[in-house]
Order: sequence, then C-alpha cells, then structure tokens
Amino acid sequence: MFSSLFKRDDTFYTLLEASAAEARNCAILLKDVMAHIGADTSSQLDAIAQSRRKHKRLTQEVTERLCKTFITPLDREDIEHLSSALHKIPKTVEKIAERLTLCPVQYANDIVSRQINLLDLGTVEVVNMVGALRKKAGMEHIQDMQDRLQHIEGDGDKMLMDLLRQLYSGKADPIEVLILKDLYELLERAIDRCRDAGNVVFQVVLKYS
Repeated sequence: MFSSLFKRDDTFYTLLEASAAEARNCAILLKDVMAHIGADTSSQLDAIAQSRRKHKRLTQEVTERLCKTFITPLDREDIEHLSSALHKIPKTVEKIAERLTLCPVQYANDIVSRQINLLDLGTVEVVNMVGALRKKAGMEHIQDMQDRLQHIEGDGDKMLMDLLRQLYSGKADPIEVLILKDLYELLERAIDRCRDAGNVVFQVVLKYS
C-alpha cells in the first residue's frame, strides 16, 4: 500500500489528454450540428451530451485520484487548474449547440461558421499543448503553440467586435440582435476557454523549465 502511495502516477497525463480529446471532439460535433441546421439535429446534440458526460467523468476521476495519490507528475494545483479549464470547453460548446438548434435557420450564418472554425482550431492547439506535457516538450515548442492559440483568440476578439458593430448599427432587427449577440458571445467564450487551458499549460511548462 505504501509503495503505491509513493509511486509517481502518470495516469494524470492520460486523464488530462483524454479530457483535451473530448473537448476537441465536442468542437468537431459542433461543426456537424452547424452542417445539419434546418434538419433533425437530435443525434448530433445527443453525441455532444454524451461527450460532455464522458468529460465530466474524467474530471471527477482526476479529483478522486488527487485525493488518493501522494506523488503526482505535476503540482496538484496545476493538475486541478488544467482539469477545470478543460472541463469548461465542452460545457460551453453544449450551450452553443443548444442555441443553434433553437434559433431560426437564417441566423446560423457564415459568420457563425467562421467562429466555429476558430474554435475548432483552438481545440487542436489545446490537444497538442496538453499532450506536450507528458513528452516534456521544450519551452520554444510550447511557446509556438501558445502563440498560435493567442492568435486564434485574437482573431475571435476582432471578429466579435466587428459583428457587434454591425448589430448595433441600427440596421438589424432587434430580435436578430438578441439571437446573434448571444451566439457570438458564447462562441467567443468557448474560444477564450481554449486560451485559458493553453495558458495553464504554458505556466506549468514555464515553472518546470
């Protein structure tokens, strides 16, 4: 028993990598929801809900293992922060999917697709950054991924401001403003969640470099 307590548990890497993969999976499924807007999207919504439940179980397992493991491959608070940051991505994606299926078809426009694509790119970088922890990637490699993630988040910010400027011009229908503002801001929040997860990884690597 005591030997297991003092054994370094690399399972945390596996759990965090699986969490990042589920966040990525939710972003892929969101693109599928967008592709089926106007038709029956129940199977896509169900797939996102299942992925989110799986992600929640992974988060719970991280918490339980932290309580039972004496030596961890990373500081406990870093594991907790990263697990929490990853958990927020699927949660936000599920909200976006629900809004998309509720709003009139004409509001699921090309601008929304562009934001979803940015989110997709963001989750790719998150998966790569989390995977780099186990590999003990160098600071330069992590910095490159972090820079790409920050660039994606910056593009999302600029896009949101341009969209809000258009909505507040007075030319849009008030209902359209309410619907699209909600969608745009949720998508931007999801992209921000990716940035937050990347920031945790970056800080962890910086600490150990």
